Amino acid sequence: MRGTILSMVNRSSLDPLEEARARVALRYQRARPVKALPNSFGKVAMQLTRKKVPDKGPAIGRLKLMWPEIVGEQLAKVCEPEKIGAGGKAKGRVLTVKCIPAASTMVQHQSALIRQRVAASLGGNIAEVRIVQGPLSRGGQPAPRKRKRPLSPEEQKLLNDSVATIEDPDLRKTVLALGEAVLTTETP
Repeated sequence: MRGTILSMVNRSSLDPLEEARARVALRYQRARPVKALPNSFGKVAMQLTRKKVPDKGPAIGRLKLMWPEIVGEQLAKVCEPEKIGAGGKAKGRVLTVKCIPAASTMVQHQSALIRQRVAASLGGNIAEVRIVQGPLSRGGQPAPRKRKRPLSPEEQKLLNDSVATIEDPDLRKTVLALGEAVLTTETP
């Protein structure tokens, strides 16, 4: 016992009797429970969002915005992300991709690459890519509208003279409108 106290004195700069009393007191006292820190605002918002929108989740909007950068321009023209859902038995989430029917085999062959890239951009846990065929919601990029130029008086007279021989008034009106549309459209 005496050797133990001396070794305690050598190791500690405290009084050995005070240290022994402190150990005895700590042995019979319970510590107060530490209260957990409050959840961050982001964590609470994520929990509420998952309850309200269970089938899509918060990441689908960001994924739709970044889709061409994630999968590349060629794949982005023929497919788009539809939803991110729970995986069921699979560990992770399931990404559902809608693609045009003509490109479904190409998207199927690229599904492993799509899964890896989406998992990397969203922070992981995309376990599976499901492919659904159908028309894309964005419908592709709209064709640029061609500007119309006004018809010159000579063109208008020539057009009127060419349709004057048509006897049916409805047909004459329709052919005249078609001729005006063809002549006034500028080619880029």
